[in-house]
Amino acid sequence: MGEKMKTIRIIVILTLMTTLYLGAQQEIRIRISEGVSMIPVAMPAVAFTAQSVVKDDAVRAEIEDTLWNDLEFSRVFRMVPREHYGYIEAFDPQNIRFRDWESIQANILISCQVEMPEASRIVMAFRVYDVRNGGRFIFGRNFGGKREFARLISHRAADEMMKQFGETPLFTSKIVFVSNRDGNEEIYMMDYDGGRQRRITINTWMDVLPSWSRDHEKILFTTYRNNNPDLLMFHLYTGKTEFLSTQRANYCADWAPESNHIVYTSTKSGNAELYVRDMDTGRERRLTFNRVIDTTPNWSPSGREIAFTSARTGTPQIYIMDAEGTNVRRLTTEGNYHDSPEWSPDGTRILFVSRIESRFDIFTYHVRTNTITKLTENAGRNENPSWSPDGRHIVFTSNRSGGYQLYLMDYDGANLKRLTSTGENKMPKWQKFTHRRFDN
Repeated sequence: MGEKMKTIRIIVILTLMTTLYLGAQQEIRIRISEGVSMIPVAMPAVAFTAQSVVKDDAVRAEIEDTLWNDLEFSRVFRMVPREHYGYIEAFDPQNIRFRDWESIQANILISCQVEMPEASRIVMAFRVYDVRNGGRFIFGRNFGGKREFARLISHRAADEMMKQFGETPLFTSKIVFVSNRDGNEEIYMMDYDGGRQRRITINTWMDVLPSWSRDHEKILFTTYRNNNPDLLMFHLYTGKTEFLSTQRANYCADWAPESNHIVYTSTKSGNAELYVRDMDTGRERRLTFNRVIDTTPNWSPSGREIAFTSARTGTPQIYIMDAEGTNVRRLTTEGNYHDSPEWSPDGTRILFVSRIESRFDIFTYHVRTNTITKLTENAGRNENPSWSPDGRHIVFTSNRSGGYQLYLMDYDGANLKRLTSTGENKMPKWQKFTHRRFDN
C-alpha cells in the first residue's frame, strides 16, 4: 500500500507540472500569407431551393450561422457585415449583380442554397465567386447528409473554402480534453468551436492527459484503472484498448508527425525520463539520462526535434533536442518555472506556460527570432495550451471564471472565447494535420 501511494504521489506532482461533390469549373486556388489583410467575404442569407420538398427554417439557420461563424473565426476571411447588404438589391443566385457586391467592399461572394428532399436529408449547394474579377467562378461543391449533420456539413464547406485559398482545413477538427462533469475525471471530445461535447471513456477511475494519434483514430492517455498511472491507447472506432507502458508512472505521450513513433515520460527507471517507442514493433529507447525530471515532450512538425521540460539546471525550463536525444539546447533563460511546450504547425513558434509571481500565463517562443511573446494577462491560472491545425488559434485551460474551463484565443492572444461550462475541464489537445512540409 505504501509503494502504491508513493507512485500516485509521484504522478500527482508530475501531472501538476504538466498542467502547470460537384466538379469545380476552372477552380482557382489562392494562397494567403500571415500578415496579409483578411479577405472581405459576403454571404447572403442561405435559402431553400424551389425544388426543396421540406423547408425547415431551423436547419437553414443552423447552416447559415455555422458557416458564418467558421469563416469569421478563421482570421483568413472577414465577413462583410449583414447590415451593409441593405444598401444593394436583394440577392438572386440566378442573376448575381457583382458590381453591387463590390460596392459594399466584398472581394469574395458565397452563394449557398439548401434542398431538403425529405425531412431527414440535406443537400447544400456551395458556390464561391471572385467579385473583384467580374464575378469569376472560383469553385463549387455540393455537400449532403442527414439532417442531424447540418453543422458537420457546414464545417466541411468552410474547410473546403480554406483549402481552396491555400489554407489548412480547421473546422472539422476535434479537441480531446479531461472533464469531471459526470463525477469522475474522464476523456471527452468536442468540435473545434465547443459543439457536440461527448464522453469517450466511461468508467469509475481517473483518465487524464489525452493526446491524438497521427491518424486521428486513437487517443493516448494516462489511466488509473489498475491503481497505477499507466499509458493506454484507445481506438475511437472500435473501442479497443491497449496498455503501452505500465511500470510506475507513465504520461504525456506525443505521436510523431511523420513516423509511427511516440515519445512519452516514464519513471520506470526510477526517475522521470523521456522514451521513444516504435508503435509497429513495440521496441523502446530511452532519450534522457538525468537525476532530475524530464517531461512534457513534444515533436516538432518535421519530426526531427523534440521540445521538452527539464529541471536539470535547478528549475523547470524549456529545452530542444534532436529526435535521437542528442544536441540538447536550452530555450528559456529567465524565470524559474516554464512548462508544457508545444510546437506550432509551421515550426516557427513554441507555446509554453510560465509562472511569474505565483501566476501562470501562456507565452510563445519565436524560433527564428529568439523572442518571447506573452499571450495571457494574469487572469487566474492559464495552462495546457495547444495549437489549432492551422496555427492561428490556441485552446487552453484557465480558472479565470472560478473553476477550470477551456478557452480559445488567436495566436496573438486576441478574440478570447469560452468553450465549456459544465463541471471542470482541462488538458485540451487539438488534432494536428501533417500534409504540409516544414523547414525545421
